[in-house]
Amino acid sequence: MQTIVDYFTTIPSSHRSLILVGGITIFWLIESAVPLFANTYGKWKHAGINFFFTLTTIIVNFILAFILVRTSEWVVAADFGLLQWLNLPVWAVLVLGLPLLDLIGAYAAHWTEHRIPVLWRFHLIHHTDQHIDTTSANRHHPGESVIRFIFTTAAVLIVGAPIWLVFLYQSLSVVLSQFNHANIVVPKWINKVLSPVLVTPDMHRVHHHYRMPYTDTNFGNIFSFWDRIFGTYSEVDNTKLIYGVDTHMDLADHSDIGHMLKVPFVKRETLKYDTEEKL
Repeated sequence: MQTIVDYFTTIPSSHRSLILVGGITIFWLIESAVPLFANTYGKWKHAGINFFFTLTTIIVNFILAFILVRTSEWVVAADFGLLQWLNLPVWAVLVLGLPLLDLIGAYAAHWTEHRIPVLWRFHLIHHTDQHIDTTSANRHHPGESVIRFIFTTAAVLIVGAPIWLVFLYQSLSVVLSQFNHANIVVPKWINKVLSPVLVTPDMHRVHHHYRMPYTDTNFGNIFSFWDRIFGTYSEVDNTKLIYGVDTHMDLADHSDIGHMLKVPFVKRETLKYDTEEKL
């Protein structure tokens, strides 16, 4: 355990970059071998759009990173936050702290973005992607990157997370997000083993269906049990899914970067249906 603590306390930026690039590369190759949906959408052009938003996400987090680091240093120095108050051994800090960071920094952030209209308008850029694959993981409007950062910082403050736990959480978050967005066929037995604890592609893809109520399910990023605990878990035959957002299905809404950057500032009415869709 101490080796993990020491490594993530001082993890080099180059290693964090390698985790990001390595994860995309590995899942890209798996997608090419066993895709759920055939690649008929121009994978490289699609990736270029998502890489642009990945880059803006990196820039936003790089600019604000000092706030996260200072917050973590302060909670340890001031003995503030749940983990600091409990004074747990390192293994228990990991077992308790990692799920709590995921709960506040990812699940709560995601759920809130779907509930507050102004936040949803930034988040829906992620949902406008009509061809979900591993490059979709960091498809976030710069405004959403700021929103997510605020929630992550709040999580560090509330949980009282030391910096090694913060960097470990962020590393796992990147890889799990790339995994659960990947356009891959996961063998049923593997999904059955992983899904009670971890968010799998079969679970998360449901969240990207273009219509309610499925859009408001499966908010988890690393751990799937938060959706089960809070009643937002849903299972659907993935082959029946249609990706996107029903209010933003035009070509420019998902493939014109300049237009997409403006989307949060243009209000559109929610579409109403006579009957609720059942897949």
